[in-house]
Amino acid sequence: MDDQMETNDNAVNSTGDAPDASGQAGATGGTGSGGSSGGGVPVTMSASQFTAECYDFNHNERGRAIIFNNKKFDSSTNMGERTGTDKDAETLYMILTEMGFDVVVKHDCTMKEMEVSMNKMAREDHSDEDCFACAILSHGEEGYVYGKDGPIQVDRLVAPFKGHRCRTLAGKPKIFFIQACRGTQLDDGVEVTDSKGMGPEDMEVEIRRIPTEADFLMAYSVVPGYFAWRNSTRGSWFVQALGEVFRENWKRMDLLSMMTRVSRKVAYDFESNASKEFMNRKKQIPCVTSMLTKDVYFTPKK
Repeated sequence: MDDQMETNDNAVNSTGDAPDASGQAGATGGTGSGGSSGGGVPVTMSASQFTAECYDFNHNERGRAIIFNNKKFDSSTNMGERTGTDKDAETLYMILTEMGFDVVVKHDCTMKEMEVSMNKMAREDHSDEDCFACAILSHGEEGYVYGKDGPIQVDRLVAPFKGHRCRTLAGKPKIFFIQACRGTQLDDGVEVTDSKGMGPEDMEVEIRRIPTEADFLMAYSVVPGYFAWRNSTRGSWFVQALGEVFRENWKRMDLLSMMTRVSRKVAYDFESNASKEFMNRKKQIPCVTSMLTKDVYFTPKK
């Protein structure tokens, strides 16, 4: 089957640090909607947890995961049906469930339904959970994904999980996988030639301050400005690669290392085979933005 595009007071502290911008720091701070006060958020953790190089994945539960699978769209959006997306949703559901997540899949949601679902999820108690994951499968453009009735800012969906708004996930990984276009450019590619313990410190619990924007990983299917590709029977290149890499490695490899292998697989193993010549032999590279502060290892649950 053909591959398809996813169309369509000054802020200066006592040490003399200052924001790398003119004027005063914004009153709301942060990025996008729902910005914080800019002063960070207090979290309670032991000294050893705070200085650890890996996130604590020894909670009783892995955590919640939500998948938005938007396939059909209102005619007013001028967006076509996303054939192959059900395969993506199935792939993600299977691997996230295997990894121990409590997964819910929502189909063909409106903008409002997506935002309400995320706000509701953020208000739940995640105290005994390792992390949170979200996958969005839809049409998109830079900074936006589509509900069935129109575009919504990615920031509006992410904002409820920032540290000052979702305290029980503060200091824990929030992982987003977004399969959607981020522009209209096509990547022609370029040819390259290869030459042939537990200690006393654990009992010391302190209140620490961390940035409200910390501990997010945003994994986009494509870099800004470009189309993302999806096969009508096998699903999107990004989710195909993600499923294969995660199935083989999630028990032993950290998250960022797995995402590097996903990027490599998408970049090297896929090339478009479209009915229109100008869309043939195109390439794609995912874009992973990490605000993680530690390594993420999905330690298997007993």
